[in-house]
Amino acid sequence: MPMHTEAWRIYLKRYGLDPGDLEARMHGRRNDQIVAEYFGKKLSPEEAFHHGAAKEALFREMMAPQFEEHLVPGLLPFLECFASIPKAIGTNAEPANVSFVLDRAGIRPRFRVIVDGMQVGKPKPDPEIYLTAAERLGVEPSGCIVFEDSPAGVAAGRAAGMRVVGITTTADHLEGVEIHARDFFDSELASWLRRAIPDR
Repeated sequence: MPMHTEAWRIYLKRYGLDPGDLEARMHGRRNDQIVAEYFGKKLSPEEAFHHGAAKEALFREMMAPQFEEHLVPGLLPFLECFASIPKAIGTNAEPANVSFVLDRAGIRPRFRVIVDGMQVGKPKPDPEIYLTAAERLGVEPSGCIVFEDSPAGVAAGRAAGMRVVGITTTADHLEGVEIHARDFFDSELASWLRRAIPDR
């Protein structure tokens, strides 16, 4: 998220726009909504898409040299440990960014379902993304555990009727989560999951 924020800041300044309280204005929103917020709502859908795509290209350019250091510690062994449990990605991100992260990290095969922000009518904090992912997995929402690092994502997971683990990579505290974990090596997370998934 900090890299997304910085990419937006740089991109907006190229057009002489004041980012202002950028984090508050971008969190929980898709690019088309952020573009409308800063560039006005008179843009055509094509123009709005162009701005969003250009910002995401900048994000990937900035992220590429330091990609590995931005992966949450323990993610790869965590996915390996729970390989048999069906997993999905539910994200407001655009498809190009999803592919960039999954392919660069080599984890695409770990997820049976991928729902990005372009596949739903309403982004997080609306629960549509997570409900769609659960439906495609063939799992009841109440049987799902969401891993989130943003208030909008937590709200989406809770509204979907799912349990939510708060990963404290971007905020020290997330309201409404079952448990906080600093990363996927967190021993408290492992203990909680053993209770949450009894057959493991």
